[in-house]
Amino acid sequence: MTWCACVAISDCRSRRISNGLVVTGLIAAFLCALFGICPFGISAAQAAAGAAVGLAVLLPLFALGVMGAADVKVFAVLGAWCGIHALLGLWAVASVLAGLHALWVLAAARPRMASLSGRRAPTFELAGRRATPFAACLTVPLMLWLAVQAVAGGVR
Repeated sequence: MTWCACVAISDCRSRRISNGLVVTGLIAAFLCALFGICPFGISAAQAAAGAAVGLAVLLPLFALGVMGAADVKVFAVLGAWCGIHALLGLWAVASVLAGLHALWVLAAARPRMASLSGRRAPTFELAGRRATPFAACLTVPLMLWLAVQAVAGGVR
């Protein structure tokens, strides 16, 4: 899935995902669902429901300041591509990947525990970048799943 690769690359390189890329993914998801060429076999109504649930589920985390807006928008687009039924699994795998990444950054940065309290800056930062590209963590499992399905002949 080219869109997922573009999101992952952008998130890893700059920790930024353009709104144009998000909108392109959303339009493509709805067009594929509308014309019945979606690799997940969902309808346009299921795509709309997936996008709405994806947005609603992560929006509180953005409001609390623990997640970026792009991460929330990407999750909504993934909901439009995959439908509601895939969101929990994507979120769970992405969270595990993000946790492993954060542990790696923590080990690499070796911050002192005293310096972690009372900071307004991101807790984990390496080379001037926020530690976890969560949108990439969301899209990589989907790309791997699609690759496995394509090899197995299960993707339409």
